[in-house]
Amino acid sequence: MRPHAVPAEHGGPDALGVPLHDFSTNANACGPSPQALAALQAADAVRYPDPAYTALRGRLGAFHGVAPGRIVIAASASEFIHRITALASQRGLRAALLPAHSYGDYARAAQAWGLRVLRPGEAVQGGAALHWACEPASPLGCADPALDTGRAVPSGALQVIDCAYRPLQLHAAPRACPESAWQLWTPNKALGLTGVRAAYAIAPLDDAAEVDAVALDRLAPSWPLGAHGVALLESWTEPATQQWLDATRRTLADWKAAQAALCAGLGWTVLPGSLANYFTARLPEGRAPELPALPALLAALRGRGVKLRDCASFGLPGCVRLGVLPPASQAALRDAWSGCVENGMACIAAKTTETRGENHVDQERR
Repeated sequence: MRPHAVPAEHGGPDALGVPLHDFSTNANACGPSPQALAALQAADAVRYPDPAYTALRGRLGAFHGVAPGRIVIAASASEFIHRITALASQRGLRAALLPAHSYGDYARAAQAWGLRVLRPGEAVQGGAALHWACEPASPLGCADPALDTGRAVPSGALQVIDCAYRPLQLHAAPRACPESAWQLWTPNKALGLTGVRAAYAIAPLDDAAEVDAVALDRLAPSWPLGAHGVALLESWTEPATQQWLDATRRTLADWKAAQAALCAGLGWTVLPGSLANYFTARLPEGRAPELPALPALLAALRGRGVKLRDCASFGLPGCVRLGVLPPASQAALRDAWSGCVENGMACIAAKTTETRGENHVDQERR
């Protein structure tokens, strides 16, 4: 039998279907965007899109104030991550420098193309590397030190800023991306429509980046975006869509404060620094004897309709990432946690009673 690759860990629907209360993804819980949804419903799926995406590149370029030639269309952020890693390998780069905790596809793509995976503090040997940054970062939602002023990327390197969560930054204005870096944008999270796969990148303003943009287009399959992906990105550039998004950020900030307070009240440790519509918390595993190990605990919560994102794959064992959800889902999280704790205590009481009974029999036998 042919061996199967180990699947990547992601939030969202799983073998049990769609969770009733899905804290495991970072999609905008105020969505879907009504403007984007209307655009999807009106999309013409009968015909191919323009394979060069001429009009779409023009709209995205105008939206960001850049020339259309700097826009590279991608099927999704994950697809672009693998494609630009392939380009890095073609250019002779032999390492990928990742944030301390990061999305798993950065490492998966690097390993697939034979690049050594490095973390902050590890030296790049034998030349330039592919540098990844993400702000707000995942899973912590914090600022990325790679974007601190004065941090220069060596000549010949490729730097990519993953902007997936910049539209959902709730606290402080997003910092400017370095002009020498690529920007990767995935609006489907901000629009609450993660089932539509569509993304784009903005090339840096230099001659080498123009060559790289052409090379990336050549590495892409024909029509990376279908009609619905085009409709999503076109809607993304509309003023009405951006006004809706701005209003949701205010709502999400209120929900986030309540959700963080709820988690603290449950005895969880909310990790500080999140700027985004999600945060990370450490569960009281090992400190509360009535609780099972984290995987069993997450499975029990999932059985009660609540899904959290295990952060072990991010390098943070014992922690979970929680997207911000509405008050009704927060109440469901509270109730599911209480049920798991009560069930755990009942199991311990049953085991204690059973053990006492066994000891009594042993004493009689003696």
